[in-house]
Amino acid sequence: MDYFLTISAESESLYKEKGSKFIGYALPVTNEEEVKAHLERLAGLHHQSRHVCYAYRLGADLEIYRINDDGEPSGSAGQPIFGQIRSFELTNVLVAVVRYFGGTKLGVGGLIHAYKTAASDALSAAKIIKEFIPVIYTAKFEYARMGDVMSTVEKYNWNVVETDFQLSCQLTFSCKISEQEQVLQAFEPLHDVELEGVDE
Repeated sequence: MDYFLTISAESESLYKEKGSKFIGYALPVTNEEEVKAHLERLAGLHHQSRHVCYAYRLGADLEIYRINDDGEPSGSAGQPIFGQIRSFELTNVLVAVVRYFGGTKLGVGGLIHAYKTAASDALSAAKIIKEFIPVIYTAKFEYARMGDVMSTVEKYNWNVVETDFQLSCQLTFSCKISEQEQVLQAFEPLHDVELEGVDE
């Protein structure tokens, strides 16, 4: 896969059940520090609420995730929220649902439905986008090869990340995962250009 799916901006939803209000938030995030900052902001914004339950998933490999019921019965909040993240096939996303208790208990089944619906509605309101996973290369060459290297990168519309043009030159660019073979083929005729893959 060249890409993963995430959301472009924060979105919100509201679901009501037997007097309880469930306010859903879907937020784009790239690391756990951002997750923590958003959760602290929501807790401050809704300091009178009973619960701020959430789930998030990070990274193109989908391996970093966390689920939190925030005092609700185990499995009744975080898991159904995370289920919606998986259903929408998203990553780099935090979904939090704030609950204001309305005086009537909903039972575990009612809570699962409410948290799932609030999460689903928040994600449905978000704009889902593709984020391409970059592969980074650095080309090292003499100044005389500048035109050849630049025209090759521009021809395939690869993204220039960084340049360092001194007596000897260095150009760092990114491409899609599926274009790696194309990169090697394009630079093969440029025998005196040193091409290195870069681990981010």
